[in-house]
This record gives sequence, C-alpha cells and structure tokens, in this order.
Amino acid sequence: MLEDGRTDAHSQPGTPAHFTRRDALKRAAGGFGALALQAMLNETHGAVPEVSRARTEGGNGDPLAPKTTHFQPRAKRVIWLYMSGGVSQVESFDPKPLLNRDHNKTLAIDNWQGRVGTFRPYLKKSIFPFQRGGKCGTEISDLFPHVRELADELCVIRSMETDHTNHFESTLGMHTGSFSFVRPSVGSWVSFGLGSENRNLPAFLVLAPVMPYAGAQVWGSDFLPGAHQGTRVTPGEVPIANIRRRVGTRRLQQLELALLREANQEHLNARPREAALDARIRSFDTAFGMQAAAPETFDLGRESAATLDLYGLKRGQTTGFGWQCLVARRLVERGVRFVELIDSGSSGNWDQHGDMAGHVGRAAYVDQPIAGLLTDLKRRGLLEDTLVVWTTEFGRTPYNVVQNAKGREHHHQSFSTWLAGAGVRGGMTYGATDDYGMAVAENRVHVHDFHATILHLLGLDHERLTFRHAGRDYRLTDVHGEVVDGILT
Repeated sequence: MLEDGRTDAHSQPGTPAHFTRRDALKRAAGGFGALALQAMLNETHGAVPEVSRARTEGGNGDPLAPKTTHFQPRAKRVIWLYMSGGVSQVESFDPKPLLNRDHNKTLAIDNWQGRVGTFRPYLKKSIFPFQRGGKCGTEISDLFPHVRELADELCVIRSMETDHTNHFESTLGMHTGSFSFVRPSVGSWVSFGLGSENRNLPAFLVLAPVMPYAGAQVWGSDFLPGAHQGTRVTPGEVPIANIRRRVGTRRLQQLELALLREANQEHLNARPREAALDARIRSFDTAFGMQAAAPETFDLGRESAATLDLYGLKRGQTTGFGWQCLVARRLVERGVRFVELIDSGSSGNWDQHGDMAGHVGRAAYVDQPIAGLLTDLKRRGLLEDTLVVWTTEFGRTPYNVVQNAKGREHHHQSFSTWLAGAGVRGGMTYGATDDYGMAVAENRVHVHDFHATILHLLGLDHERLTFRHAGRDYRLTDVHGEVVDGILT
C-alpha cells in the first residue's frame, strides 16, 4: 500500500501480467518538466547510436556525468545571447565614416542576395552615430549605450562571415555548423563534451519567448544522445507549467522511478546491444530533481531591488529580456553548462527590411539587460569562468537597390559579434571590413572558426570532439575551423 492509500502497479487487481517498460514510461505520474519525454520514448524504441571514442572517459554510462576536458579550460559554461533576424553591423559595432560620406553614391557589385550578375546599388549611411566606450575606446553606436560603457570587457569581432543569406539556413549554421542539414546544436555539443555540474537541472537550457528561425533544430541534439538536447523555457508567469507533480506525492514518484529502472534493467538484459539505455533513462532522474530545483531557480522574489534595477526589471516581472538575463545568471550559478537567450518576441526581431529605425526598439529591449548581466557576473566573480557570446545569423547590406530606402537587406559576407569573459581579451576589436562594410578585409572569422574558438575556451579540441554516426565521425566544425588565437588571453 502506498502512502496515499493506493496499491502499487504490481499488486493492483486486474493489472496485466505483461507490464512493459514502455507502459511504465507512459504511466509514470508527475510532471517530467520540460524534458523531451516523447523524444526519449521514440529514441529508446529505435536503434542506438554508435558510441563516440572521444567522450567515453569517466562517464560510467551516464551521458551527463562531468567529463575530463582535452586541456585546461578557461571557461566552465556559456551564456549565448542570440539576436534573431540579422543585426546591422554598420549600425552597431562597425563604424564606417566613408559609408556616411558617400551616402547615395552607387557602386558595382556582382552578387545581390545570392543572385549573380551586375548590380549598381546605392550606398546607405548609418542612421546612428558611434562613440568611444571604456578606456579602450572601442567605437559602438548609440543603439547600445549601456553595453558601450562596458567596452573594456568586450572582444568585438568585426570580420565574421557566414555561408547563407536566408534566415533559416544561417540560423541553423550559426547554431549547428551546418547550413543544409540538421546537426546537433553547439549547446548539445558542449553538454556532450563536458557533462553536467547539476543533475537537478538540464545541462543545456534555452530561454525563448517564441520559436526562432529553424525552430527547435536550434537546440536539437540530432544524433547525439537525447540527454544533451536543449530544454526550452518560455518566459511567463509559470515558465515551466508542467514541472509540478500532476498526481500523487514525491514518494510515489520515487516508487514509480524505481519500477521504471527495474523494467529498464530487464529490457537491457534482454537486449545487451542497447548500451546507451541506462544513460538515457537517467534523464528522468534529472526531471525528478527539477521539480525542486527549477521553481527556486526561476523565482526572482529574493533578488534585491538593486539587482532588479540593474537588469531593468520591476518586482514580479516574469517576461522580457531582462528576466531572461537574470535567470541566465541564476542558472549558471547553479551549474548549467549552456544557456541560450533568444531575443525574439511578439514585437518582432532584428529583420528590418523596411526601416532601420526598427533597430531602436530592439536595442532598447536588450541593451540594459545585457549590460546588467555582464556587470552582475563580474561582481559575483562569475565572469572569470563564464563565456558570454553575443551574435546574430548575419549582417545587413551597407547599400540598397532603391535610392533612399529606409531598410537594409540580408548580408552574409560580413557582420559583427562579440565575446566577453573567460579567456577572452577584453577591450579590443578583431578583424576589419572594407571601407563600406561590404566584405571582410582583415582576419576573417568564419562561423566554423567561431565555434572552434568557443570549444577551445571550454577546454575542448574541436577536431577531437567527435561522435560516430552512420559510419563516420562527426564534429561541430565538420572538416573546417581554426581557433582564433588573436582574441585569447
């Protein structure tokens, strides 16, 4: 007899003699939180991926066990700030005085939005002035006055390049290294390579008010074990609505998990080739732990008024980029390896074809929260081993085919991003574009190089972090990528 007066599943009258493992998974009471229960059910029902040679050490079959890095890491965790839609480089972090001087002049180009030919668009000046920030004097536009004050913490890369001019493909490429095929997300690779520091929370969390371009593929684990898939949290009054138990007590859930483990062990004994089964099922233990850990983590009630002000938050607020940033700090404090914040909501994103003045609202939404996050991390000593990444899928054209057009189109040939924190040289710019911001002129950084550098800072060799799937070894950087040594301390 259970403590709530019910009998257990084995002793209930009329219980079928053949109570399968899959039945146990389906019947398990209690909210499994935001973990992908159905995805794990589907995965355990199918074939098991081949085991990676690179990340098996020290795991004892547990995919989330902390793992030994390839070399001494500078960073233990990542906060990934993703500006969805394509931020204009010439309106944010890459000042172009000659572009302003030559406004409305024409120039010849041989490619327009992926179409090859001869085109003569009109140069378009930045509508936002730039000013120097910090002691280093890095020029940042008036879109980001709060972030500009922290220029000494930033390594601004002005020579980023990606491979595609469409949102879907470039978003996929920035997150997975693949522009054409679904592959594991960078967050999944980090979880796979490092394991977890807190088994009561997922190693990879995504705070996203709406689905981004490319959808859930942005945080998908693809062929990596399902335990490394990102868990999406939607800001709101109850960020994880189903985290609390639906029925029964905590003791009942413990008994159900014990029953599940017993059924899984029988399943494993009968199918010895399914070596990853035990590792997958440990994800349910994480979900169980989340019921206690997650509500406390997402409760900002004990944060001081000064901290809330730092992020631009009001007491009781449960939405907005300030909420996402403060929760990110709380998550990394609690050992979450990779936290992604996606700036995209009902008010739109950075994709301003019609009028670049739309960047004003987007920047105001994220500027103070991001500065607050950097300041808060530094005050708490967390910036020393936390890598903060600010990026977007591509830039925007420094020209338009229509004279005096107010907006800008997609531009994958060059754009800007920045890093801050563990192992990164702050107060510097790296790389350069030409006089008009059209193409990389110095120290090109491709997305593959960007990923290789992030993994390097985490103590992972991007060429050795591999997973064997479908007869070959895969990695985040495919067969490309060089670590950008010039930005490292």
